[in-house]
Amino acid sequence: MQSNQGLEAGLAHINGVPIQTAGDTADTDTLRQRAYSELLRQTAISKGLLASDDVAALDGVLSEAASTAIETLLEQELVVPEPEEEACRRHHAANQTTYTTGERVHVRHILFAVTPGVDLNALRKQAEATLLNVRCHDGKSMEDAFAKAASTLSNCPSGAEGGQLGWLTPTDCAPEFAKELFGNKEIGVLPRLVHSRFGLHVVEVLAREAGVEQPFESVHGAVAMRLKQQSYVTALRQYLSLLAAQAQIEGIDLDSAETPLVQ
Repeated sequence: MQSNQGLEAGLAHINGVPIQTAGDTADTDTLRQRAYSELLRQTAISKGLLASDDVAALDGVLSEAASTAIETLLEQELVVPEPEEEACRRHHAANQTTYTTGERVHVRHILFAVTPGVDLNALRKQAEATLLNVRCHDGKSMEDAFAKAASTLSNCPSGAEGGQLGWLTPTDCAPEFAKELFGNKEIGVLPRLVHSRFGLHVVEVLAREAGVEQPFESVHGAVAMRLKQQSYVTALRQYLSLLAAQAQIEGIDLDSAETPLVQ
């Protein structure tokens, strides 16, 4: 499917259709999102689910018709099996923290945000030096050192409050952050940097309240839904990889995208 528009050097195109305009400063992740959306939009047209005169979205905002057509396309093309009970039980047994209710932690942190163009090596060194610095103190001096570092270095608004995040439950934070905080007994500054989608965190657990593990029978539905969602993401990745392999792609590399379209 080729566009009548000529290819502009340096701009990203999918099968000749541009997904950005001259001067567009969208980052790589944003362009990948647009690229996968455009692949799906074009596929929906080729399968008769969307009118051929639907206009491509240079800013990544699809038309309502295109969004509806893509939903229909994915319903038709993705095979997502219902998880078997044995698989659900294994998942529950291996992830009991996820299915524990009432657990809370009182936390403060110092965030070193990963932003476009940031020097990751320099950022990591700064985060590691900060972690070492606050761990070298104890008692009141550590409390002061942590609060000072948070107020001067943290890229989170909580820095103004000494890094205080208050009492958190597993649903209050990103899954990768929660995984490091919940289901263990650590108190104090964690001896490692915590990685999340937002960046690198120096974290102190000030207090904990234990939760109650929920039996499999009471959370069977939630477990099955989680496994089905994982299967959906896997199927979507495979389908998008197939579409990308069959397309003419200019100006954007999709091979290294780990989680296309799905956040």
